[in-house]
Amino acid sequence: MRAFVCSVFLLLLLLTGPSVAKESAPKVQVYTRAPGEYGKDNTLICHVSGFHPPEITIELLRNGKEIPDAKQTDLAFEENWHYHMTKHVPFTPNKGDEFGCRVTHLGKKNAYAWEPDM
Repeated sequence: MRAFVCSVFLLLLLLTGPSVAKESAPKVQVYTRAPGEYGKDNTLICHVSGFHPPEITIELLRNGKEIPDAKQTDLAFEENWHYHMTKHVPFTPNKGDEFGCRVTHLGKKNAYAWEPDM
């Protein structure tokens, strides 16, 4: 009986949990694995967190165009049904190039620039 009650409780929690979460815009961080140096291989990272609902698109950009072959983590969620995800790609920064991340959530596209500390 106890197992049945626990199972029903978990099922109700799973069915109602996401519906109580409010729409939340993502918080976006764009950074590199190592300090930026022109001409040196590095990894561009875009970490997106705190968003709901979970439908989201993340693009890593060089001079406004998507960088191919980027890898993305699985979508993960926190206790409050807000989600987070990270996308990354190897890159070599060159002087004059602009890098960043474009995030589409709830139909809104926003671009975030990587600010090199060079």
